[in-house]
Amino acid sequence: MRDLTPGRHRSARYDAVIAAIDDANAADPNLVDVRGERVALALVHGRLATEWTERLVDEPDEALLIAARAHHLRRWEMPRNSYPAGRAGYLRWRRDQKTRHAIDVAAILVANGYDATDVERVQRLIRREHVDGSAAVEDAACLVFVETQLASFAAHNDHDLTISVIRKTAKKMTDRGRDLIGAIPLAASDKALLTEALSDTSSPERAAEE
Repeated sequence: MRDLTPGRHRSARYDAVIAAIDDANAADPNLVDVRGERVALALVHGRLATEWTERLVDEPDEALLIAARAHHLRRWEMPRNSYPAGRAGYLRWRRDQKTRHAIDVAAILVANGYDATDVERVQRLIRREHVDGSAAVEDAACLVFVETQLASFAAHNDHDLTISVIRKTAKKMTDRGRDLIGAIPLAASDKALLTEALSDTSSPERAAEE
């Protein structure tokens, strides 16, 4: 899949890190149809997250863009079904994934000349710690979920659960992130789900994995 991010000039080491992340994520055996192409899920997640981050933040630095690119680095290697079912198992899986992504990206950063301060910042962003830029990474991840996985989730789960998950996703986002939901290219049926979920918050939510 072609890189969808703007052609802004950045450092040679940044380009090398992005290429290494993309090479790793291209091995994801899980494929998804996005914008007319069939592509590895982790690869498109990284590229779209970088694209959204460019729209969410004015003049994002390299660390923020790298964190967006690597937020699902080799995610398929730790599948959800390797953890217990239910919310507790899901939360542990999600926490362990963030820790693993942070460790994996550190090796790529060090190999390409980034220092300890840079590495720590990228890792904290990936783990969504309270540092400048972490909200943008979360917004980008949520926007990518809506574009690449909402349709599949809706097809395999009942209506009420889908609405609940959309609302929980939106609650994790900033106002700026929610404003960009309308810019996501979606089928009419998925847009209708978003409209229902985001315009009517009176219905009780069911307990579900976010």
